[in-house]
Amino acid sequence: MTILDKIIERKKQEVADSKSKISVEQLKDSEFFGRKTFSLKETLKSKSGIITEFKRQSPSKGIINDKVSPLEVVSQYEKFGASAVSILTDKDFFGGSFEDILSVRNHINIPILRKDFMVDEYQFYEAKSIGADVILLIASCLSPTQVSEFTELAHQLNLEVLLEIHSEEELVHINKSVDFVGINNRNLKDFKVDLQHSVNLKNQLPQDILSIAESGIYNEEDFKFLKEKGFDGFLMGEYFMKDENPGKKFGKFVSNVSI
Repeated sequence: MTILDKIIERKKQEVADSKSKISVEQLKDSEFFGRKTFSLKETLKSKSGIITEFKRQSPSKGIINDKVSPLEVVSQYEKFGASAVSILTDKDFFGGSFEDILSVRNHINIPILRKDFMVDEYQFYEAKSIGADVILLIASCLSPTQVSEFTELAHQLNLEVLLEIHSEEELVHINKSVDFVGINNRNLKDFKVDLQHSVNLKNQLPQDILSIAESGIYNEEDFKFLKEKGFDGFLMGEYFMKDENPGKKFGKFVSNVSI
């Protein structure tokens, strides 16, 4: 069983537990459910193109940074031009929580991507209820039919959809409704990073789809390489989060790559 298999198995248990405690109708009554969402399609063009990330830990790296608060970090991210912020809400494997989004939603005016492992329709109502604007669908743990159905539901809730792929076999998961295709430079099964593999995959995407380079961007050279290859956006977490001041690190990065 891979790490991804373990995460999905635990996630299904977690969702079943949440369903037994809070109904969809209760989620619809939350403070943020009726709010007007921010569009990543718009901010990708008007800001840096970088989706920064708040992530305390990961299965492959262990603790990355558990000393900073979401609000102090994401406020700096926004200040220095982030197009959006990705916030991990998985607790068991990434140390995240819904509170990480709830604590910042009223304080920033850029889209929030709820980064989690979406396996059930219930989670989309959760995402809407905590103030997310974009959700992540991971092709390797969903069927093409599920991707299509989940995308339709997300759009009904005015949430944009980032579909993540890593292999040529997963290209069949792409449909005309997804808003962005993210290509993960890191293989979720063995956690190896290969930027050229991502470029090769990008060249096989439909021409009218917005592409996001995800993970494994460890320095300015990696970023410039992927930008030159035509990616529309870049999801970067660990590179900034491993610094004691992630927001300041991001500001310096943006200045150095002349965005």
